[in-house]
Amino acid sequence: MYKSKDSRTQLLVKNVAASFFIRGWSAVVVLLMVPLTLKILGVYSNGVWLTISSVLIWLDFMDIGLGSGLRNAVATYVANGEHEKVRQAVSSTFFMLFIIVIPILLLLYLIIWEFNIYSFFSVDEAIIPNLKTILTVAVTFASSNFVLKSVGSFYQGLQLPAVNNLIVCIGQTFALLLTFAAYCMGVHSLLWVVAINTMAPPIIWAASMPYTFLKKYSAYRPSIKHIDFKMSLQLCSQGVQFFIIHICGVVLFMTTNLIISKLFSPADVTPYQIAYRYIHIVFVIFSTICIPFWSATTDAYSRGDVEWLHKSSQKLDLLMVGVMAALLLLILISNFVYKLWIGNDVTIPMDLTISVAIYIFILSLSQRYSYILNGLGILKIQLIFSVSATILYLPIAWYVCKTFNTVTSLVYVMCLINTPGMIANMWKYKTIINKLRRP
Repeated sequence: MYKSKDSRTQLLVKNVAASFFIRGWSAVVVLLMVPLTLKILGVYSNGVWLTISSVLIWLDFMDIGLGSGLRNAVATYVANGEHEKVRQAVSSTFFMLFIIVIPILLLLYLIIWEFNIYSFFSVDEAIIPNLKTILTVAVTFASSNFVLKSVGSFYQGLQLPAVNNLIVCIGQTFALLLTFAAYCMGVHSLLWVVAINTMAPPIIWAASMPYTFLKKYSAYRPSIKHIDFKMSLQLCSQGVQFFIIHICGVVLFMTTNLIISKLFSPADVTPYQIAYRYIHIVFVIFSTICIPFWSATTDAYSRGDVEWLHKSSQKLDLLMVGVMAALLLLILISNFVYKLWIGNDVTIPMDLTISVAIYIFILSLSQRYSYILNGLGILKIQLIFSVSATILYLPIAWYVCKTFNTVTSLVYVMCLINTPGMIANMWKYKTIINKLRRP
């Protein structure tokens, strides 16, 4: 399908350009959603929702890396012209995800209804009396999204991440419209906010499937007879490495809301999340440019186009200079933006904003190399450092938070824990590229 480095680069540029508009609107949607849900729920209930949403990310990664495995498999098979294997990979992935999600969902139901879930989330039952119902609704919709979002991995494997971004954006916009409608009707229910935000994405993913597999790419349509158990094992083999890396990422970074809620208060989650979502805009822009390099790297590597890989790396180095400049600018104008964005409802300390900016820079630099390593299928170095950091993170975070008693100190722990992996990714990438360029 992609026969030259010129066509590969052209496709990459088109996807980056389209993704800028799409993810730019996604960023606007996220920013609009923050004050809207804050007005509907108040600081405490909003903090509970943010904590629940961070826990749902754990479920999103329980696909044992099959989504990432499908992405690499599709890119490789298309590059080699093995279209029948693409259909087998798609069919096998959907089958495996369905097999995985059922027991996970049943286990979550058991935990929600049989254990002290209020203690786990540090939530006051007098304020949120229906937490178990809320969580049941959340995990039910999130489980359906767990399977359906693999359509996006398929598009990413075709080097069309902009299509994946578009579907995600439509789901976010749908959730925003429903949330705004609830606000206009005077709804102040955490249950409604959770239901809307977890229901909208799977509805849009489900709506995209007929167009994708019945019209646009009917040759790759999943079917029972194309399920290949041997291929399922191959996808799982590489997928497990992606899975472990993703799970470590969840423990290292996505548990922050839960730790803040546990050690401080659900109300303290809100200022952290506001600072994070504000600074995270830079990472959204950064990843919009970088993500297309993942599958393009797989395609280039499959074709032996090492020079393209080297030139792409030089472009990404320039991008990191832009990331640093953008972060500095956001720090300087943060107080003005916060006041314009959320008014005086929540106070965001400057040191919290600075710490989040440092974290985002370290994360961006690490991802700048890991996206390429993922495309090359080189995961061992990431696996080693991710597991090591995960083992150290929770005890260090607990000790530091108890000692300094600030959310900012927790963010600096995240920076510290992520730094060795960033250095390792950088070293491994340069070693691989230098090796490939040798005659």
